[in-house]
Amino acid sequence: MPSSLYDELLIALHGVWNRRWVALAVAWGVCVLGWLAVAMVPNSYESKARVFVQTQSYLQDKVGISPLEQQKNLDSIRQTLTSAANLEKVVRGTDLAGTVASDRDMAGRVGMLRDKIKVVADQDNLISVSAAMSDSSMSDRANAKVATQVVQKLIDIFQEANIDGDRDEAKQSVAFLDQQIAGLGRQLQAAEQKRVEFAQKYVGLLPGAGSISQRMDAARTELNQIESQLMGAQSALAAMNGQLAGTPPSLSGPGGGGALASAQAELAGMRARGWTEKHPDVVALQRQIAALRAQGGSVAGGGTPNPAYLSLKSMQAERAATAQALQARKAQIQADLNAMASRQTEEPGIAAEQERLDRDYDVIKDQYDKLLASREDVRLRGDVKSETRNISFRVIDPPSVSGTPASPNRPLLLVGVLIVGIGAGVGTAFGLGQVRATFPTAARLQKAAGLAVIGSVTETLNPAQLVERKRRLKLFAGGSGALVGACALLIVVEFVQRSLA
Repeated sequence: MPSSLYDELLIALHGVWNRRWVALAVAWGVCVLGWLAVAMVPNSYESKARVFVQTQSYLQDKVGISPLEQQKNLDSIRQTLTSAANLEKVVRGTDLAGTVASDRDMAGRVGMLRDKIKVVADQDNLISVSAAMSDSSMSDRANAKVATQVVQKLIDIFQEANIDGDRDEAKQSVAFLDQQIAGLGRQLQAAEQKRVEFAQKYVGLLPGAGSISQRMDAARTELNQIESQLMGAQSALAAMNGQLAGTPPSLSGPGGGGALASAQAELAGMRARGWTEKHPDVVALQRQIAALRAQGGSVAGGGTPNPAYLSLKSMQAERAATAQALQARKAQIQADLNAMASRQTEEPGIAAEQERLDRDYDVIKDQYDKLLASREDVRLRGDVKSETRNISFRVIDPPSVSGTPASPNRPLLLVGVLIVGIGAGVGTAFGLGQVRATFPTAARLQKAAGLAVIGSVTETLNPAQLVERKRRLKLFAGGSGALVGACALLIVVEFVQRSLA
């Protein structure tokens, strides 16, 4: 079995060798076309940078900005780095601006950059930013330069987005909160005005320290006190009237007038002190006064004013005024009670309305206070982010102009095309050998014909044929060597171009 396979291999190689010129021609054709295709592929120059990002800050932790929140902000900036707006900034900030003449050109450049830019978050707070340029309308040197410019511009935008983005976000948030606070402030003023107008309209009917129920209770208590005071005042006035009735307005004679007047004054003082008529001293003094009157008699047509009478008269007027004032106050309190009783039926509905107004006011006031606190918190956080270093950047590997294209790998492609071309030539020769069958050995002929082969004749070449065969072999070797040499020459040219770029 192994010898059979070996024989088949030899036969296949013999068939390919017999058609070696076809194989060489096919190999040349495939290689030439392949090398032309490789030459038409534009060089792609890549520029890459690595940035270290520090997101921890002691002050930010104190104001509630957690490292997780900072990382989320960083990821958001990284993801929006390749947005259309940022890519337009990249185009305008690099040499690509000279290739843009219309909005359509700008859209094309933005789409091209979106496919060529990569922003990758590596471990240990490292971010890799890379850009590849392979614009056939620009030279290799220009492509390499633009790739570096693109990466540098992206790093600049990344830093600006973190600093200005936080500041702009804080300003927008504060402005929004200011609008909300202004609106709630107007609602709060309207609610306060409604409460004031309601309180002024229903003063005395509102529940609380000055409600009708409490005012009526206070009025009843005061009315009871007034009635007690009025009864006392009326009793004192009646007693004073009795004393005044028993006191003469004038004294009749000069002899006993002084003693009588003195006794009457003393009696008036006792009565003023509240002594009753049955008091022993009062009874004794009254007897003394009666005796003095009996002794002195009366003098018609004259006499002196009685000081006791005048004093009692003054006290009577004072007590009468007190009783009258208490009576008037009693009438006023009673009238107020009647008025409050008539309005007391309105109090439940008024109380419910006041509760609704207070509830609305409290809700608006609570929202207003929360918005004020939120605005100050946002302003503080924004100041901390913008004034302190929210995220610290440090470029580890700055972008640089590359003299070697990142792709395609032309030397490898050239060798690959050579291998494919040789394979295509060998394959073509082998295929033709299978289509146009030949019999290199007697056994192959016997197997194909099914007849016995008596013998075989060996080919014999004369000297001229040998010379011709050697010449053809040299030509074939030269053609094959030229194919390999052409590949080697193209590789050398590629490296020379790279060194000159």
